[in-house]
Amino acid sequence: MQTRRRFLLTAGAAAAAFAATAQWRASAAQPRDAFEVTHPDAEWRRLLTPAQYDVLRHEGTERPYTSPLNDEHRAGTFSCAGCRLDLFSSRTKFDSHTGWPSFWAPLDHAVATRTDGSFGMERNEVHCRRCGGHLGHVFDDGPKPTGLRYCMNGLAMNFTPGAA
Repeated sequence: MQTRRRFLLTAGAAAAAFAATAQWRASAAQPRDAFEVTHPDAEWRRLLTPAQYDVLRHEGTERPYTSPLNDEHRAGTFSCAGCRLDLFSSRTKFDSHTGWPSFWAPLDHAVATRTDGSFGMERNEVHCRRCGGHLGHVFDDGPKPTGLRYCMNGLAMNFTPGAA
């Protein structure tokens, strides 16, 4: 009987966690701000790969060390995969050893932040200021001169080589 009770309690807790996550992901997809670039959901799905869509439109996260942009060291500019807005210069990129492309500062007027209370912790979400696409999070453990670490999903960005 004890085993059955434990099973039912565990299954109930798992179902509640799944429901809460599904509700959070559904609410994450709802626009919270007005952006210059908007598309209906079907158009975002057409414009983006399934993985990009999950990250940019549903605040997903790619697995660490899977993005080719993590190892991109050429001079150039990183832009939003959703609307092509330039976001980061390669001059501010550094190896954070976290598995995601990291920068100590965005370009002027490129990103915006908002509080993200998902997964039981409070973080600062970074999104494209033009289309609202989720890029990643910013933390206060980065290098000088800002002390910030913009930990970005490579799937959320494109890279264009050239002068940065």
